[in-house]
Amino acid sequence: MKTSPSFNFTDTARQLGTASAQALRSLDWSWTTPYKNWLPQVRAEDVKADTVAALTGAIVVLPQGVAFATIAGMPPEYGLYAGMVPAMIAAWFGSSRHLVSGPTTAASVVLFSALSVMALPGSPDYVVLALTLTFMVGVMELVLGFARMGALVNFISHSVVVGFTAGAAVLIAAKQLKHFFGIEMDSGGNLHEIVWQFMGHVLEINPAATLVAVATLGVGIACRHWLPKIPYMIVAMVVGSLLALGLTDWLGAAQTGIATVGALPATLPPLSAPSLTLEHIRQLAPSALAVTLFALTEAVSIGRALAARGGYRIDGNQEFIGQGLSNIAGSFFSGYVATGSFNRSGVNYEAGARTPLAAIFAALMLMAIVLLVAPYASYLPKAAMAGILFLVAWNLIDFKEIRHILHSSKRETSVLAVTFFSAVFLELEFAIFAGVLLSLVLYLDRTSKPRIVSLAPDPRAPNHAFSSSPDVPQCPQLRFLRIDGSLFFGSVAHIEQFFDRLRAEHPQQKHLALIANGINFVDLQGGQTLARESARRFASGGGMYLINVKQGLWEEMERCGCLDDTDARNVFQAKTAAIRGIYQKLDKTQCATCNKRIFKECK
Repeated sequence: MKTSPSFNFTDTARQLGTASAQALRSLDWSWTTPYKNWLPQVRAEDVKADTVAALTGAIVVLPQGVAFATIAGMPPEYGLYAGMVPAMIAAWFGSSRHLVSGPTTAASVVLFSALSVMALPGSPDYVVLALTLTFMVGVMELVLGFARMGALVNFISHSVVVGFTAGAAVLIAAKQLKHFFGIEMDSGGNLHEIVWQFMGHVLEINPAATLVAVATLGVGIACRHWLPKIPYMIVAMVVGSLLALGLTDWLGAAQTGIATVGALPATLPPLSAPSLTLEHIRQLAPSALAVTLFALTEAVSIGRALAARGGYRIDGNQEFIGQGLSNIAGSFFSGYVATGSFNRSGVNYEAGARTPLAAIFAALMLMAIVLLVAPYASYLPKAAMAGILFLVAWNLIDFKEIRHILHSSKRETSVLAVTFFSAVFLELEFAIFAGVLLSLVLYLDRTSKPRIVSLAPDPRAPNHAFSSSPDVPQCPQLRFLRIDGSLFFGSVAHIEQFFDRLRAEHPQQKHLALIANGINFVDLQGGQTLARESARRFASGGGMYLINVKQGLWEEMERCGCLDDTDARNVFQAKTAAIRGIYQKLDKTQCATCNKRIFKECK
């Protein structure tokens, strides 16, 4: 009797463990150690320079963090928390040496726009939604990084970024009208709704609060213009706070009615948790996608700009991973959506930072500063914060770039306008999608209409070089065309219409020669279009010929079966050889009476 082999569980488990270990080792884990590219080269003088830059960055982020949290509808301390743990994670796992992550104006405005319709800003429910959105953004960024989709941000054109930022700036200023003028009003909704609300409360303007806001704004503008090396935001906030304190002591709190931010908790970021219910995920998914696209565009754009100035390159996919991990960590450490900051990254670079240690040191210093100065935030007037945010909004509008776009391209102007007005009058997340969609539509429209140029030998040029001048005589039997663009399913209609019009207007030109060095790509439909035109020309007693065909184009046409033996004989690699070969096929009875004589063979 045969006995079945016994099953050894221990050996099987060991084999599975060995196979799993080998599979894990075969994976690419380099994304976990990007610091190996710069940490071994760090010297003592680099650490010193990074420490000085970190101190400047920690001071700058203090007013900005509170201001951005106010924009986002979050408790003020969350803006500071978002500049701590997320900043360290992004610096450690990113590829940029100067990029500083944390809360930003644009991300804050988008977050407020998305969540204010779901919960009361500043409420516990609102904070939970913000943490959930932050977690979802982090996951999306991480997935895009692992999928090697670093080039995805290239589809968000510069005009979209400029238009969106300008629209966000207008909304920032509009939403601070209530604090700037010290009135009680609903600052939610779009620009026209906020302005309408303000007009209904214009008689309730608080003179004391307005004076504090105007003074803060004026001092900030003056410092930025005449004393650019000092932190103008901090100086302006100190002046505004002292003015508010003086007015309150002189007239009394009841008379001035100047509201303050209130004391911030002097604690490190407490642990938190997002709410990953299906209902919340469904509600936040569109906003999370919009925030992800813009946050990654912002981070990678800043990283590339600073890398170009610093003489190194960044890895877009690694930046995606770093930003994703930072937001996932932020959702568990009381932070909201963080991304690369224009202001802090620029300050970090100008202050002499050399490695990502500067951003890490700045986050650690910010923790120490918060523990020391957080209680004094109770003296910070909301009117002063509004003055600072007016200044931030003004600085966000890139007037120079807007003028450049308006004067250089009508297409880009339309993208800029659609994005800007969508941001101002519709929803911010919709503005990003609208701008990206319009950019893609305009790009497809441009590529679907390749430039088609008629050419002929110019007897006035040396060696009878080909010219596109309209006064150059054409051969009555042969037309030369150059197509500048790809032949794909989107462009075949435009090309077929041109062929049809050419046959109708010049029926005697039965021979057609295409100079193909401007064609980089052809798909099945494009190849079939050429094959059909060749068949029509052959049926009418003429022919179609290809000149200067690139190797890749030849291979693609052979692969799609668009070149048979007859067509292959009609392919030439030089104009001289093409003219010599095509001339033999022309109707010599017409040549006998032709007075053009544009080819050497005609003589």
